[in-house]
Amino acid sequence: MGDRPPVGRRDALRNRKLLTDKAREVFAEQGLDAPLDDIARRAGVGNATLYRHFPNRAALVDEVFRDALTETTAAGDRARTAEDAWTGLTEYLRTVFAGLAADRGTNDLMTTHLEGVTSLEAIHAHNRTTIDGLIRRGQEQGTIRPDVTTEDLLFALAALGRAVPALTTVAPDAWSRPLALLLDGLRARPAAPPLPTPALTSDHLGTVLLNLGPHRRR
Repeated sequence: MGDRPPVGRRDALRNRKLLTDKAREVFAEQGLDAPLDDIARRAGVGNATLYRHFPNRAALVDEVFRDALTETTAAGDRARTAEDAWTGLTEYLRTVFAGLAADRGTNDLMTTHLEGVTSLEAIHAHNRTTIDGLIRRGQEQGTIRPDVTTEDLLFALAALGRAVPALTTVAPDAWSRPLALLLDGLRARPAAPPLPTPALTSDHLGTVLLNLGPHRRR
């Protein structure tokens, strides 16, 4: 009994767990820009308690999603080891989009940019490394058109990903058709015309993703 934390500390731990559990529910339903007041209300605590544990939205998002994207990371690791890069890429993206369709919070996390979220930075870095490696290998293997860049695909995926919640109002897997069309556009073809205009730079892509939300900054 002597090792048990004092009552005040136990209450604080309970409230933190309540807030993260309810935030996960609310984010899954409404996305990462859901009102923080809704989360506090669902957890049965006051706004002051929420802000005492999580001073801003980024801190709460980081806590909620830190361990929630292990399947996406594992799918990326599997894709990197695929002998055929095209197969690895298509299977990886189908796994990612199935996750986007199942959870609005995960969709926001993967398709937009929110400053100060360590878990978000980690998953974006892992996703970028996975896609970059698969594109390069696919180009070497002759299955992906040579003028496609990593930024091209990351932008296209983010734009389509933002449409997934609307698509799922029609059918749970309605996203699979536009994803198939997107992937078909990546295929190397004889005498394909070059892509117009310069590709986005990495900095340009960051700016686009930052503005693709929007998110409240609280």
